[in-house]
Amino acid sequence: MQTTEAKLKRSSLSLMLKRYSSAVSDMERTILLPSLLRDVPSDWMDCEAARANDLYGNYMMLRTIRNTVESSLVPLEEQDGRRKEPVRSPEPDSEELFQFHLRGLCSVMNDLTEKTRSLTEKYLNMIGVAQ
Repeated sequence: MQTTEAKLKRSSLSLMLKRYSSAVSDMERTILLPSLLRDVPSDWMDCEAARANDLYGNYMMLRTIRNTVESSLVPLEEQDGRRKEPVRSPEPDSEELFQFHLRGLCSVMNDLTEKTRSLTEKYLNMIGVAQ
């Protein structure tokens, strides 16, 4: 039986971010001609606006997210917006709120990793390389 600590280590945010970064690096090494993804409809995206994108747009989005995750930079307009907000002391439920957002972030990172792997597999199928 696995201990709680072992489960936490296996599903840590740091590990999820590394998995995602690795999946995107693998995608970049595999997809030598990203332009082949243009005009290929994306069928695995959830929202309607994302479905309107082709696989090339999704490829670029996944790379951009990885670059943002690795650089840990928040876009300037978001930083400015945060400075304008009043500074509040931590509320009693800050830990609960943190846990909620952490679970959400972990879920998003797992989803993006799977989508990155799916895009890589679809590219390989398009060029006729079987896995």
